[in-house]
Amino acid sequence: MRPTTLDNVIGQSHLLAKGELLWQIAKNKEPVSLILWGPPGSGKTTLARIIAHETAAEFVELSAVTSGKKDIEKVIEHARQNWNLQLRTVLFVDEIHRFNKAQQDAFLPHIESGLITLIGATTENPSFEVITPLLSRSRVLVLNPLSKTEIIAILERAIATKFSAKKIAPEALDYIAELSGGDARVALGNLELACSMAKKEITPEIVKIAAQKKVPGYDKKGDQHYDVISAFIKSMRGSDVDATLYYLARMIDAGEDPKFIARRMIIFASEDIGLAGNGALGLALNAFQAVERIGMPESSYILFHVATALAQSKKSRRTTDAMYKATNLADKYPNTPVPIHLRNAPTKLMKDLGYSKDYRWEQDFKHPKGFLPDELRDEIIFN
Repeated sequence: MRPTTLDNVIGQSHLLAKGELLWQIAKNKEPVSLILWGPPGSGKTTLARIIAHETAAEFVELSAVTSGKKDIEKVIEHARQNWNLQLRTVLFVDEIHRFNKAQQDAFLPHIESGLITLIGATTENPSFEVITPLLSRSRVLVLNPLSKTEIIAILERAIATKFSAKKIAPEALDYIAELSGGDARVALGNLELACSMAKKEITPEIVKIAAQKKVPGYDKKGDQHYDVISAFIKSMRGSDVDATLYYLARMIDAGEDPKFIARRMIIFASEDIGLAGNGALGLALNAFQAVERIGMPESSYILFHVATALAQSKKSRRTTDAMYKATNLADKYPNTPVPIHLRNAPTKLMKDLGYSKDYRWEQDFKHPKGFLPDELRDEIIFN
Protein backbone atom coordinates (compact mmCIF):
# COMPACT_ATOMS: atom_id res chain seq x y z
CA MET A 1 0.00 0.00 0.00
CA ARG A 2 3.05 2.31 -0.04
CA PRO A 3 2.48 5.26 -2.44
CA THR A 4 5.02 5.68 -5.23
CA THR A 5 4.32 9.31 -6.17
CA LEU A 6 3.79 12.46 -4.13
CA ASP A 7 0.30 12.85 -5.60
CA ASN A 8 -0.77 9.60 -3.91
CA VAL A 9 0.56 10.48 -0.47
CA ILE A 10 -2.13 11.10 2.13
CA GLY A 11 -1.19 13.61 4.82
CA GLN A 12 1.78 15.99 5.29
CA SER A 13 0.17 18.60 3.05
CA HIS A 14 2.37 21.28 4.66
CA LEU A 15 5.35 19.64 2.91
CA LEU A 16 3.70 18.38 -0.26
CA ALA A 17 1.49 21.25 -1.41
CA LYS A 18 2.44 23.10 -4.58
CA GLY A 19 5.44 25.32 -3.91
CA GLU A 20 6.49 23.52 -0.73
CA LEU A 21 9.94 21.95 -0.38
CA LEU A 22 9.17 18.33 -1.30
CA TRP A 23 7.09 19.49 -4.24
CA GLN A 24 10.04 21.63 -5.38
CA ILE A 25 12.48 18.72 -5.03
CA ALA A 26 10.29 16.51 -7.20
CA LYS A 27 9.77 19.27 -9.75
CA ASN A 28 13.46 20.21 -10.01
CA LYS A 29 14.62 16.57 -9.97
CA GLU A 30 17.35 17.59 -7.53
CA PRO A 31 17.65 15.62 -4.25
CA VAL A 32 18.38 17.49 -1.02
CA SER A 33 19.76 16.07 2.21
CA LEU A 34 16.94 15.96 4.76
CA ILE A 35 16.20 14.97 8.33
CA LEU A 36 12.61 13.76 8.54
CA TRP A 37 11.38 14.11 12.12
CA GLY A 38 8.04 12.58 12.92
CA PRO A 39 6.19 9.84 14.78
CA PRO A 40 6.04 6.22 13.60
CA GLY A 41 3.82 5.57 10.61
CA SER A 42 3.73 9.18 9.43
CA GLY A 43 5.37 8.46 6.05
CA LYS A 44 9.11 9.08 6.53
CA THR A 45 10.30 6.02 4.62
CA THR A 46 7.65 6.47 1.93
CA LEU A 47 8.67 10.08 1.28
CA ALA A 48 12.36 9.13 1.12
CA ARG A 49 11.62 6.43 -1.47
CA ILE A 50 9.53 8.81 -3.55
CA ILE A 51 12.24 11.49 -3.49
CA ALA A 52 14.80 8.97 -4.77
CA HIS A 53 12.38 7.86 -7.51
CA GLU A 54 11.45 11.41 -8.53
CA THR A 55 15.11 12.47 -8.76
CA ALA A 56 16.23 9.35 -10.66
CA ALA A 57 18.56 8.30 -7.85
CA GLU A 58 19.22 4.84 -6.45
CA PHE A 59 17.56 4.34 -3.07
CA VAL A 60 19.79 2.66 -0.48
CA GLU A 61 18.45 1.99 3.00
CA LEU A 62 20.24 1.47 6.31
CA SER A 63 18.79 1.01 9.77
CA ALA A 64 20.84 2.60 12.54
CA VAL A 65 19.49 -0.09 14.86
CA THR A 66 21.21 -2.95 13.02
CA SER A 67 23.95 -1.25 10.97
CA GLY A 68 27.53 -0.39 11.89
CA LYS A 69 30.67 1.24 10.50
CA LYS A 70 31.29 -1.54 7.94
CA ASP A 71 27.77 -1.16 6.56
CA ILE A 72 28.34 2.58 6.11
CA GLU A 73 31.64 1.94 4.33
CA LYS A 74 29.95 -0.53 1.94
CA VAL A 75 27.26 2.02 1.09
CA ILE A 76 29.85 4.74 0.44
CA GLU A 77 31.82 2.43 -1.85
CA HIS A 78 28.60 1.55 -3.71
CA ALA A 79 27.83 5.27 -4.04
CA ARG A 80 31.28 5.80 -5.62
CA GLN A 81 30.48 3.16 -8.21
CA ASN A 82 27.17 4.90 -8.92
CA TRP A 83 29.01 8.21 -9.20
CA ASN A 84 31.28 6.77 -11.88
CA LEU A 85 28.16 5.68 -13.74
CA GLN A 86 26.68 9.19 -13.33
CA LEU A 87 23.96 7.79 -11.06
CA ARG A 88 23.07 9.60 -7.86
CA THR A 89 22.61 7.80 -4.55
CA VAL A 90 19.99 8.63 -1.93
CA LEU A 91 20.99 7.02 1.36
CA PHE A 92 18.07 6.62 3.74
CA VAL A 93 19.04 6.04 7.37
CA ASP A 94 16.13 4.93 9.54
CA GLU A 95 16.32 5.79 13.25
CA ILE A 96 19.38 7.95 12.55
CA HIS A 97 19.41 9.11 16.17
CA ARG A 98 20.62 5.62 17.11
CA PHE A 99 23.97 6.27 15.39
CA ASN A 100 26.63 7.70 17.71
CA LYS A 101 28.58 10.89 16.97
CA ALA A 102 31.43 9.11 15.18
CA GLN A 103 29.01 7.22 12.95
CA GLN A 104 27.11 10.40 12.10
CA ASP A 105 30.44 12.19 11.43
CA ALA A 106 31.25 9.56 8.80
CA PHE A 107 28.56 10.93 6.48
CA LEU A 108 29.76 14.56 6.51
CA PRO A 109 32.50 14.54 3.81
CA HIS A 110 30.35 12.49 1.44
CA ILE A 111 27.36 14.81 1.82
CA GLU A 112 29.70 17.78 1.31
CA SER A 113 31.16 16.30 -1.87
CA GLY A 114 27.75 15.34 -3.23
CA LEU A 115 28.61 11.64 -3.33
CA ILE A 116 25.45 10.86 -1.35
CA THR A 117 22.23 12.61 -0.54
CA LEU A 118 21.37 11.68 3.02
CA ILE A 119 17.80 11.38 4.22
CA GLY A 120 17.64 10.54 7.90
CA ALA A 121 14.46 9.53 9.71
CA THR A 122 14.01 10.01 13.42
CA THR A 123 11.23 9.93 15.98
CA GLU A 124 13.39 11.96 18.39
CA ASN A 125 14.07 15.70 18.44
CA PRO A 126 17.03 16.18 16.05
CA SER A 127 18.28 19.07 18.16
CA PHE A 128 19.13 16.56 20.89
CA GLU A 129 19.96 13.46 18.87
CA VAL A 130 21.63 14.56 15.60
CA ILE A 131 25.04 16.26 15.54
CA THR A 132 25.12 19.95 14.64
CA PRO A 133 27.37 19.59 11.55
CA LEU A 134 24.91 17.11 10.08
CA LEU A 135 21.95 19.38 10.85
CA SER A 136 23.72 22.30 9.19
CA ARG A 137 24.08 20.28 5.98
CA SER A 138 20.45 19.13 5.95
CA ARG A 139 16.96 20.53 6.03
CA VAL A 140 14.89 19.39 8.99
CA LEU A 141 11.30 18.62 8.04
CA VAL A 142 8.70 17.95 10.71
CA LEU A 143 6.11 15.31 9.85
CA ASN A 144 2.82 15.40 11.72
CA PRO A 145 0.97 12.36 13.04
CA LEU A 146 -1.75 11.49 10.57
CA SER A 147 -5.19 12.73 11.50
CA LYS A 148 -8.07 10.35 12.00
CA THR A 149 -9.57 11.52 8.70
CA GLU A 150 -6.31 10.78 6.89
CA ILE A 151 -6.05 7.33 8.47
CA ILE A 152 -9.60 6.53 7.37
CA ALA A 153 -8.73 7.64 3.82
CA ILE A 154 -5.72 5.28 3.83
CA LEU A 155 -7.87 2.42 5.14
CA GLU A 156 -10.55 3.05 2.52
CA ARG A 157 -7.91 2.94 -0.20
CA ALA A 158 -6.59 -0.36 1.18
CA ILE A 159 -10.08 -1.85 1.34
CA ALA A 160 -10.81 -0.84 -2.26
CA THR A 161 -7.44 -2.14 -3.47
CA LYS A 162 -6.71 -5.23 -1.39
CA PHE A 163 -9.73 -6.22 0.67
CA SER A 164 -12.69 -5.48 -1.59
CA ALA A 165 -14.14 -8.93 -0.88
CA LYS A 166 -14.69 -7.98 2.75
CA LYS A 167 -17.44 -5.81 4.11
CA ILE A 168 -16.49 -3.46 6.92
CA ALA A 169 -18.87 -1.66 9.22
CA PRO A 170 -18.30 2.12 9.42
CA GLU A 171 -17.95 1.79 13.19
CA ALA A 172 -15.16 -0.77 12.72
CA LEU A 173 -13.33 1.50 10.30
CA ASP A 174 -13.61 4.36 12.77
CA TYR A 175 -12.39 2.09 15.57
CA ILE A 176 -9.28 1.03 13.61
CA ALA A 177 -8.47 4.67 12.89
CA GLU A 178 -8.95 5.58 16.56
CA LEU A 179 -6.65 2.78 17.68
CA SER A 180 -3.89 3.75 15.28
CA GLY A 181 -2.78 6.86 17.16
CA GLY A 182 -1.92 8.53 13.85
CA ASP A 183 0.25 5.59 12.71
CA ALA A 184 -0.69 4.35 9.22
CA ARG A 185 1.39 1.19 9.65
CA VAL A 186 -0.53 0.22 12.79
CA ALA A 187 -3.86 0.96 11.11
CA LEU A 188 -3.08 -1.17 8.06
CA GLY A 189 -1.75 -4.00 10.22
CA ASN A 190 -4.92 -4.06 12.29
CA LEU A 191 -7.06 -3.94 9.15
CA GLU A 192 -5.19 -6.87 7.60
CA LEU A 193 -5.51 -8.99 10.73
CA ALA A 194 -9.19 -8.12 11.14
CA CYS A 195 -9.82 -9.10 7.51
CA SER A 196 -8.15 -12.46 8.04
CA MET A 197 -10.34 -13.12 11.09
CA ALA A 198 -13.67 -11.98 9.67
CA LYS A 199 -15.76 -14.40 7.63
CA LYS A 200 -18.00 -11.79 6.03
CA GLU A 201 -18.19 -8.48 7.84
CA ILE A 202 -15.54 -6.75 9.95
CA THR A 203 -17.17 -5.48 13.12
CA PRO A 204 -15.79 -3.41 16.04
CA GLU A 205 -15.71 -6.60 18.12
CA ILE A 206 -13.42 -8.30 15.59
CA VAL A 207 -11.19 -5.22 15.47
CA LYS A 208 -10.92 -5.24 19.25
CA ILE A 209 -9.85 -8.90 19.23
CA ALA A 210 -7.40 -8.32 16.38
CA ALA A 211 -5.80 -5.23 17.92
CA GLN A 212 -5.81 -6.59 21.49
CA LYS A 213 -6.21 -3.10 22.90
CA LYS A 214 -8.85 -0.56 23.69
CA VAL A 215 -9.02 3.04 22.55
CA PRO A 216 -6.94 5.02 25.05
CA GLY A 217 -8.40 8.05 26.78
CA TYR A 218 -5.03 9.74 26.26
CA ASP A 219 -3.77 10.02 22.69
CA LYS A 220 -0.06 10.68 22.88
CA LYS A 221 -0.10 12.10 19.35
CA GLY A 222 -3.21 14.27 19.58
CA ASP A 223 -4.80 17.08 21.57
CA GLN A 224 -4.83 15.18 24.86
CA HIS A 225 -1.06 14.79 24.57
CA TYR A 226 -0.76 18.55 25.01
CA ASP A 227 -3.60 18.80 27.52
CA VAL A 228 -2.19 16.18 29.88
CA ILE A 229 1.42 17.40 29.75
CA SER A 230 0.08 20.91 30.40
CA ALA A 231 -1.86 19.66 33.41
CA PHE A 232 1.26 17.82 34.63
CA ILE A 233 3.39 20.99 34.46
CA LYS A 234 0.71 23.18 36.04
CA SER A 235 0.24 20.65 38.87
CA MET A 236 3.98 20.73 39.64
CA ARG A 237 3.89 24.54 39.46
CA GLY A 238 1.01 24.54 41.95
CA SER A 239 2.89 22.09 44.24
CA ASP A 240 0.02 19.59 43.99
CA VAL A 241 1.84 16.27 44.28
CA ASP A 242 -1.29 14.12 43.95
CA ALA A 243 -2.32 15.72 40.65
CA THR A 244 1.27 15.64 39.41
CA LEU A 245 1.54 11.90 39.93
CA TYR A 246 -1.90 11.22 38.47
CA TYR A 247 -1.11 12.97 35.19
CA LEU A 248 2.32 11.36 35.09
CA ALA A 249 0.73 7.92 35.50
CA ARG A 250 -1.69 8.67 32.63
CA MET A 251 1.16 9.59 30.31
CA ILE A 252 3.22 6.53 31.18
CA ASP A 253 0.20 4.22 30.88
CA ALA A 254 -0.51 5.61 27.41
CA GLY A 255 3.03 4.89 26.27
CA GLU A 256 4.36 8.44 26.27
CA ASP A 257 8.08 8.76 25.53
CA PRO A 258 9.72 8.92 28.99
CA LYS A 259 12.47 11.16 27.59
CA PHE A 260 9.82 13.68 26.55
CA ILE A 261 8.54 13.80 30.14
CA ALA A 262 12.08 14.07 31.51
CA ARG A 263 12.89 16.94 29.14
CA ARG A 264 9.86 18.88 30.31
CA MET A 265 10.98 18.40 33.91
CA ILE A 266 14.42 19.81 33.04
CA ILE A 267 12.76 22.92 31.61
CA PHE A 268 10.46 23.17 34.62
CA ALA A 269 13.42 23.00 37.03
CA SER A 270 14.85 26.24 35.65
CA GLU A 271 11.65 27.97 34.57
CA ASP A 272 9.59 27.48 37.72
CA ILE A 273 11.98 26.51 40.54
CA GLY A 274 15.06 28.44 39.49
CA LEU A 275 16.90 30.16 42.32
CA ALA A 276 14.54 28.76 44.95
CA GLY A 277 16.26 25.40 44.51
CA ASN A 278 19.41 25.40 42.43
CA GLY A 279 19.77 21.64 42.85
CA ALA A 280 16.51 20.99 40.98
CA LEU A 281 18.12 21.44 37.56
CA GLY A 282 20.81 18.88 38.34
CA LEU A 283 18.21 16.46 39.68
CA ALA A 284 16.06 16.79 36.56
CA LEU A 285 19.05 16.42 34.26
CA ASN A 286 20.17 13.30 36.12
CA ALA A 287 16.65 11.95 35.70
CA PHE A 288 16.85 12.40 31.92
CA GLN A 289 20.22 10.64 31.75
CA ALA A 290 18.99 7.80 33.94
CA VAL A 291 15.82 7.35 31.88
CA GLU A 292 17.89 7.35 28.69
CA ARG A 293 20.22 4.63 30.00
CA ILE A 294 17.74 2.42 31.83
CA GLY A 295 14.61 2.49 29.68
CA MET A 296 11.09 1.49 30.59
CA PRO A 297 9.43 0.16 32.65
CA GLU A 298 12.09 0.68 35.36
CA SER A 299 12.42 4.38 34.46
CA SER A 300 9.00 4.90 36.04
CA TYR A 301 10.67 4.88 39.47
CA ILE A 302 12.92 7.74 38.41
CA LEU A 303 10.15 9.80 36.83
CA PHE A 304 7.84 9.48 39.84
CA HIS A 305 10.71 10.22 42.24
CA VAL A 306 11.83 13.40 40.48
CA ALA A 307 8.32 14.64 39.66
CA THR A 308 7.46 14.39 43.36
CA ALA A 309 10.60 16.30 44.32
CA LEU A 310 9.93 19.06 41.78
CA ALA A 311 6.31 19.40 42.84
CA GLN A 312 7.34 19.75 46.49
CA SER A 313 10.13 22.25 45.80
CA LYS A 314 9.79 25.96 46.51
CA LYS A 315 9.13 27.92 43.35
CA SER A 316 10.74 31.06 41.95
CA ARG A 317 10.33 32.67 38.54
CA ARG A 318 12.81 35.50 39.17
CA THR A 319 15.26 34.31 36.54
CA THR A 320 12.45 33.47 34.10
CA ASP A 321 10.96 36.95 34.44
CA ALA A 322 14.44 38.47 34.13
CA MET A 323 15.08 36.43 30.99
CA TYR A 324 11.95 37.78 29.29
CA LYS A 325 12.76 41.34 30.28
CA ALA A 326 16.37 41.03 29.10
CA THR A 327 15.20 39.49 25.82
CA ASN A 328 12.70 42.28 25.24
CA LEU A 329 15.37 44.91 25.88
CA ALA A 330 17.79 43.14 23.52
CA ASP A 331 15.08 43.10 20.84
CA LYS A 332 14.33 46.79 21.41
CA TYR A 333 17.98 47.87 21.59
CA PRO A 334 19.84 45.33 19.41
CA ASN A 335 22.70 47.63 18.37
CA THR A 336 23.36 49.76 21.43
CA PRO A 337 27.14 50.33 21.62
CA VAL A 338 28.98 48.64 24.47
CA PRO A 339 30.22 51.35 26.89
CA ILE A 340 33.76 52.28 25.94
CA HIS A 341 35.05 51.71 29.48
CA LEU A 342 34.03 48.02 29.19
CA ARG A 343 35.80 47.36 25.90
CA ASN A 344 39.16 45.61 25.73
CA ALA A 345 42.20 47.81 25.04
CA PRO A 346 44.89 45.62 23.44
CA THR A 347 46.63 48.58 21.74
CA LYS A 348 47.97 51.96 22.93
CA LEU A 349 45.64 53.81 20.56
CA MET A 350 42.61 52.11 22.10
CA LYS A 351 43.81 53.01 25.59
CA ASP A 352 44.29 56.61 24.50
CA LEU A 353 40.72 56.63 23.20
CA GLY A 354 39.40 55.60 26.61
CA TYR A 355 38.93 51.88 26.15
CA SER A 356 38.86 50.14 29.58
CA LYS A 357 39.36 53.48 31.29
CA ASP A 358 39.15 53.28 35.09
CA TYR A 359 38.34 49.57 34.96
CA ARG A 360 40.10 47.43 37.56
CA TRP A 361 40.37 43.65 37.62
CA GLU A 362 38.93 43.18 41.09
CA GLN A 363 36.22 41.01 42.59
CA ASP A 364 32.87 42.84 42.74
CA PHE A 365 34.42 45.96 41.19
CA LYS A 366 31.77 48.61 40.52
CA HIS A 367 32.65 50.98 37.71
CA PRO A 368 31.49 54.54 38.40
CA LYS A 369 29.77 54.62 35.00
CA GLY A 370 28.09 51.24 35.52
CA PHE A 371 27.91 48.34 33.07
CA LEU A 372 24.78 48.89 30.99
CA PRO A 373 24.77 51.14 27.91
CA ASP A 374 23.79 54.75 28.63
CA GLU A 375 20.31 54.26 27.10
CA LEU A 376 19.59 51.47 29.60
CA ARG A 377 21.36 52.94 32.64
CA ASP A 378 18.17 53.04 34.72
CA GLU A 379 16.81 49.65 33.68
CA ILE A 380 16.37 46.97 36.36
CA ILE A 381 16.19 43.52 34.80
CA PHE A 382 16.59 41.25 37.80
CA ASN A 383 14.44 41.85 40.88
